[in-house]
Amino acid sequence: MTANTTLLSLSEIESLAAACLMANGCDEINAGAVSRVIAAAERDGCHAHGLMRLPGYVAALRSGKVNGHARPTVHSQSAAVLRVDGDRGYAPLALELGTQSLGGAAKQAGIAALALVNTHHFAALWYEIEMMAAQGLVAMACTSYKPAVLPAGGTRALYGTNPLAFGWPRSGGQPVVFDQASAVMARGEVMLAASEGRTLPEGVGVDPQGQPTTDPQAVLKGALLAFGGYKGSSIAMMVELLAGALIGECFSFEAASRDNEDGGPPRGGEFMLAIDPAHLGDGDGWQSHAELLFGEICAQQGTRLPGERRYRHRAVALQEGVAVSTGLLEKVRALAG
Repeated sequence: MTANTTLLSLSEIESLAAACLMANGCDEINAGAVSRVIAAAERDGCHAHGLMRLPGYVAALRSGKVNGHARPTVHSQSAAVLRVDGDRGYAPLALELGTQSLGGAAKQAGIAALALVNTHHFAALWYEIEMMAAQGLVAMACTSYKPAVLPAGGTRALYGTNPLAFGWPRSGGQPVVFDQASAVMARGEVMLAASEGRTLPEGVGVDPQGQPTTDPQAVLKGALLAFGGYKGSSIAMMVELLAGALIGECFSFEAASRDNEDGGPPRGGEFMLAIDPAHLGDGDGWQSHAELLFGEICAQQGTRLPGERRYRHRAVALQEGVAVSTGLLEKVRALAG
């Protein structure tokens, strides 16, 4: 902790976030779901999806774009396909309901898909992936946003940062989970760098004139680059199709055209897939076989499994709390009245 930070417990973070949301148009059930995600992000060191997102959440509530009293509904399209209508609310409540139904469907059919529509997603995907892994399921999820990433060879932002997340359950420990943007860097990390006055590494993005820059403010006005050139651009396109055309939701450029630019997330969708290894694996052999791979990875010096850094942050935060920027804390308290 430094002179410019304040140490908060996780319960204090969650309570503050919930109070802020309820003071600005959320009812208790919606505020609770969002605040749990915010507290989890701060707990795991993912500050770009934590308290710094509250001004955007509040702006979208105040403008009326987001329904703070949403009551999501789960619809069974078939035995293995679910559709969750978010009722124009924030995604966390819809996901809490949907992931339970998705888990049951996957265990019954072996594999199941979920389409989340009519909602506003502003959080990381690893949160819901961990919910699926806790049910012993392999899971994938993806979502789009607003144009922020150049298509390979292009000059104008077209794709969202379009994260893709994957989770693998482990019987004796935390699941292996990765959640990565199709861009070189998640836009939230660029926003965090801008708020903290930091420069970006080379190769993250371009300014509005299409020139490479390390200035996060210029990248936010310009565009991010897809990771790996054409490879990342292809994955970004795949996410647009899965979280847009496949489930009847909008592409990133369509989301931008209908958004009111209040600073909160646009309307969009999320696609999830869950697999029960018991239906596909060799009894329980899938677990021990996977551990063989994980052991080989960790046997090399300098490696780690995806998610391990989050889990290390989590262990410390549960014991010691989280150091929050005092300036950000004052801003959130002001929003909470």
